[in-house]
Amino acid sequence: MIKTIKLTKKYDDMYAIRDIDLDLGQGDLFGFIGPNGAGKTTTMRIIATLLEPTEGEAYVCDYSIYTHPKEIRRLVGYMPDFFGVYDDMTVIEYLEFFAAAYKIGPQLRRKRCNEMLDIVDLDFKRDAYANTLSRGQTQRLGLARTLLHDPAVLLLDEPLSGLDPRARIEMRALMRRLGAMGKTIIVSSHILPELADVCNKVGIIDAGKMIASNDVATIIKQVQPNTVVLIQPIQASQLDAAAKTLQDQNIVDSVQIASDLVRVTLKPNIVDYSALASELIQRGIFFSKFAAEEINLESAFMAFTKGAGAKI
Repeated sequence: MIKTIKLTKKYDDMYAIRDIDLDLGQGDLFGFIGPNGAGKTTTMRIIATLLEPTEGEAYVCDYSIYTHPKEIRRLVGYMPDFFGVYDDMTVIEYLEFFAAAYKIGPQLRRKRCNEMLDIVDLDFKRDAYANTLSRGQTQRLGLARTLLHDPAVLLLDEPLSGLDPRARIEMRALMRRLGAMGKTIIVSSHILPELADVCNKVGIIDAGKMIASNDVATIIKQVQPNTVVLIQPIQASQLDAAAKTLQDQNIVDSVQIASDLVRVTLKPNIVDYSALASELIQRGIFFSKFAAEEINLESAFMAFTKGAGAKI
């Protein structure tokens, strides 16, 4: 659905993006992660045929951005990070205006607008003026506008930015629903944890370079290749005994005591560590916590970029 090959945009001696490679299939929900100015918007605008690259190629549904920009624009819905609404239009008038711009016929237009209001859960505001909506409602209206022509590909630039917690939850739910409908979605954000449970693939970009791109589990595995298990004995006096017991197990690489926890790093490729729990119980060491340490996308981003230029 979306493929880019060494996509590059250069302004004089400065690279906005450099050698960006993407390969996304139908239904993929790709999280584009990076700080402001990293190159996310530039990449999305090139894919949407709103900006020409300096070098490289991009395809949308097998159409080249160079030879078939009109066809691509029919297939793509692009939602910029900031967009204006018309003060003197109600929500339904606003959508009908853009439906007409998309050349949706009069008989289908109102039906299509009503469907989009239902999808984004904004029907109760249909007769309100667009400029009276909250930030979250405005974002949902922008998404409804983006969906009017039923695009196969969605490019959502910072759709979670500036939203309150409830609005972010609602927007994430909407993205999951759209992905389930088979749409291919690129969503950019610097709110890293927000994307972990939404996207099936992520790309980490910094200073115009894609420094990691894969499914979420693989990205996290690259940050921490060995599973780390956190164990909290019920009795704090058993911390040392638990550590010694675990250190002697053949699947364990190293053991550390951190506060009231035993932090156990397993040897590479160990996926079954239930024997550790059995061994502790047999020795009379009971625990209130026994779980693998979670590494989120924020940790992954910082590990890949080493914090360079990343103000997140």
